[in-house]
Amino acid sequence: MADIKQQHSIGELAKEFDITTRSIRFYEDQGLLNPTRNGQTRIYSPKDRVRLKLILRGKRLGFSLAETKNIFDLYDTEDTGQKQLETMLMMVAEKKQQLEQQLLDINAVMNELEDLEQNCKLALAKYNQQSI
Repeated sequence: MADIKQQHSIGELAKEFDITTRSIRFYEDQGLLNPTRNGQTRIYSPKDRVRLKLILRGKRLGFSLAETKNIFDLYDTEDTGQKQLETMLMMVAEKKQQLEQQLLDINAVMNELEDLEQNCKLALAKYNQQSI
């Protein structure tokens, strides 16, 4: 169902996305969100809500806030969105390459740990045989 509400409070967004109001203020400080103000009260637009959703998705996928801000800046300055999509594809390719390398590194460490575990078990078995 489409969000038809035109304004959101910081508390509403925090509750909806299960994050703290402090996190939302931090994203605002980083230039990722730009609420209007009514006195001291922050008023978030549907655009801010979508951006918050994208920030959290990007974070979950391992993108930095600087990378997310770069995409937002491109979106704000590009008429067609082509540059944004090209940049996003490049970022996705880089992230996939990083994750593939991390997976190789993790597998190498797992193999080393398996070897260490086996060596410890063999050494322990020798100690147990000597004490019999």
